[in-house]
Amino acid sequence: MEDHRLFRFPKPQWMNSANTRTGGVYAAGALFSIALFTLVDAATYSKSHKNGSDFHMNFVDWIPGIFSALGMIIINSIDKSRLSADNFSYSGDGVAWKARVILFMGFAAMAGGLAGGVTVMVLKYVVQDASWPALWFGVGNVVANGLVMLSSVVLWVSQNMEDDYTYNLAL
Repeated sequence: MEDHRLFRFPKPQWMNSANTRTGGVYAAGALFSIALFTLVDAATYSKSHKNGSDFHMNFVDWIPGIFSALGMIIINSIDKSRLSADNFSYSGDGVAWKARVILFMGFAAMAGGLAGGVTVMVLKYVVQDASWPALWFGVGNVVANGLVMLSSVVLWVSQNMEDDYTYNLAL
């Protein structure tokens, strides 16, 4: 058994193929589009004439989704190799700690988006005793933010898979 491995069992070989990477990127895009559809569906239903309640979605309901999407963009813009560039030394240009700070800010934005979605749902719909069709506005917001987080995880993993046939062209 190799000494540099973290886990006892090896990673399956099917996880290193280019098709798996492409499928992961497509799955992340599908999850993000379902999240966006869920949020837009709740917003359009809240403004339609079929909504017989006094509850409507406004800009406050969109803020958590905006923060989750920004966090997703920040997280997936960072190259995984930049996170360990310094090897815990104090020399060099300090790329690793900058990448880690930016990665933390991205995760904080996504976590804040999900927490904001839960907060909006509880304060705006649950506390005010909204019945089910109106409660969907808050539930859809939380589902959308959760799907954005899941999409970000799938995209991060699939983009940073190591492949034997990948070439590094950096000089």
